[in-house]
Amino acid sequence: MDDILRVEDRYYILSTSSLADDRVRVLKYGETFAVFDRRGDIEPFGQGVQGIYHEGTRYLSQWALRLQSERPWLLSSGVKDDNGSLAVDLTNPNLSANGQIYLPHGTLHIARSKFLWKGTHYEQLQLMNYSLSPLRCLMSIQFACDFADIFEVRGTRRERRGERLIDFLNQSKATISYRGLDGVIRRTRIHCSPQPQKITNSEILLDVSLEPKGQQTYYLTVSCDCPAHRPQVIFHHAAASEAARALQEAREDEANIYTANEQFNDWVNRSFVDLHMMITETPQGPYPYAGVPWFSTAFGRDGIITALETMWVKPSLARGVLAFLAHTQATEELPEADAEPGKILHETRKGEMAALKEVPFGSYYGSVDATPLFVMLAGAYFQRTADLAFLKQIWPNIKAALRWIDEFGDRDRDGFVEYCRRSSRGLVHQGWKDSSDAVFHSDGTLAEGPIALCEVQAYVYAAKREAAVIARALGQTKLAEELKDQAASLQQRFEQAFWREELSTYALALDGEKRPCCVRTSNAGHCLFAGIASPERAQRVAHGLLSEDFFTGWGVRTLSSREARYNAMSYHNGSVWPHDNALIARGFSRYGLRQEALKIFTGLLDASLFVDLHRLPELFCGFHRRTGQAPTLYPVACSPQSWAAAAVFLILQACLGVRLQVSPPRVLFRRTVLPASLRQIEIRNLTVGSANVDLLIQTEGDGVDVRLLRKQGNVDIISVK
Repeated sequence: MDDILRVEDRYYILSTSSLADDRVRVLKYGETFAVFDRRGDIEPFGQGVQGIYHEGTRYLSQWALRLQSERPWLLSSGVKDDNGSLAVDLTNPNLSANGQIYLPHGTLHIARSKFLWKGTHYEQLQLMNYSLSPLRCLMSIQFACDFADIFEVRGTRRERRGERLIDFLNQSKATISYRGLDGVIRRTRIHCSPQPQKITNSEILLDVSLEPKGQQTYYLTVSCDCPAHRPQVIFHHAAASEAARALQEAREDEANIYTANEQFNDWVNRSFVDLHMMITETPQGPYPYAGVPWFSTAFGRDGIITALETMWVKPSLARGVLAFLAHTQATEELPEADAEPGKILHETRKGEMAALKEVPFGSYYGSVDATPLFVMLAGAYFQRTADLAFLKQIWPNIKAALRWIDEFGDRDRDGFVEYCRRSSRGLVHQGWKDSSDAVFHSDGTLAEGPIALCEVQAYVYAAKREAAVIARALGQTKLAEELKDQAASLQQRFEQAFWREELSTYALALDGEKRPCCVRTSNAGHCLFAGIASPERAQRVAHGLLSEDFFTGWGVRTLSSREARYNAMSYHNGSVWPHDNALIARGFSRYGLRQEALKIFTGLLDASLFVDLHRLPELFCGFHRRTGQAPTLYPVACSPQSWAAAAVFLILQACLGVRLQVSPPRVLFRRTVLPASLRQIEIRNLTVGSANVDLLIQTEGDGVDVRLLRKQGNVDIISVK
């Protein structure tokens, strides 16, 4: 069973249990996230992932509410619609002494609410006695602070750990401290108001005494304290107001989407609020952290793709991503970090193990596709906003990325970009499918590097075309023409080297001996997304991706069921990834294949009806759709995951055929299609430069009509049937 649950790389998840059956509740704000069970507790059960984490360290590993040592009964539990807080309703079981029940079940109502704000977990406990008699009982919260690094939680064993320091206790506070091997002192500060009966280094004891219909409220805070972050704890209601205000401000610059289909509304609304939760403010601007729990940090590829998916509804996110990645772009060769000048970040970590280089991911650059994707995003942002002033600022970074593509990315000068890790502890495979068995030949033999992935060549093609547009806008006409010529030459070589007539698709990759990996994969769909495929071959790729061996009814598998390494329960060899499907759908749309894009849209919409909170996870298993059954969850998938949350927006864009540009300002709809279940969409607050519009898109007879509801500023709305 461990072989199935393990993502085959030692830096991924070593799991003895599944998230799929834990039904956890997740909160996140900035660098802090929390994973609770449905009661709002943190318990060392199952996979043991529950806890409150800050900057890659678990500051709280247990937080368990008890009534006379008994667990309260769960009545209901849910994260609010805006993801801002968790609300839990509990009641007492029968409590007895000396064989006599002194507190019948259902007497005491316990309402828990919790949220995160600036490194602190705020909790409110409201108690209500519904009996006709006075009530008295002992309530406790048992807690523990293990200060485990996220990689320890994921299964990595360490030879040594730091030391616990002397605990500080007073009548209402407990401070638990740990000095790591990196010399950093991390503290968990716990406070209870009103003053509890007693507080120790592992328990808060409350003596609850309530008159009939009497109420009592306790406020508890858990703060994550380290030299880089000294939390300022404020009064509970003030913190709640500040958190609500921040959520409201996050919505102001994005389009709003409304439909008559409440099921679709649930999906799109959950996706919006998940993105709000995952976005973290950096000194360079907003950045969508990848996923909770394992990847709550900045990943280059994930951030770029999330920004591309949301470009038409929230272009400001792309600017934050570009600025952050430009700031962290590699400037020197560091083989132990797989870094070379101009290369874009793969991921960054802030925990103790990263600081000590026990894992290589403090600032790690082992991603072959993030660099061309960075240039693609810059071009897409320029087209969407015409923000030439910002593009001038990062133009040196774009040119450095282009140099990396031509020099370090293509060391053998064959015209294709390859990867081969230089760090002995880095990732073996450095595309988006980065598990150790993701790249192989038709007989299942693993491919040896350096490896040129098909989608990476497509990204390079698109990057050079996008860079040419920016160069021309900056007055660098000669460079623009050179980049266009390079893209055209790459397209010709790509078709010759990667197309496999016998498969009707593009080879997954070329291995180190330039032998094609003749395997049917979803990677070929990314070639349509980037536009490198010829129109005739794009049609054939699309037909294959929607055939029974690929399309499950929920979405397109990462690998055809006819291939040697197919496994519906694997991480990359047969599962269904929402972001992968979104890119494929957008690729279909690029070639005018709207009905094909609609099929993916419908599958994922149906999947969203079955998953908890209508939240599409990072991935789910690739079993074929069965009547009356939900998609099969992948055991350790992150949820929420930014690029999975953002998938709905790119898929909707694909079906609408919508393109926005500022110069000249216009919104263009081309051959719009809608599913039968979604006959009307209202889009409000859609910005185009300084203009702002509200639109109504609805099915009219055999076609789709686009109507202007409101316009502020100069912009044209064009619909091509």
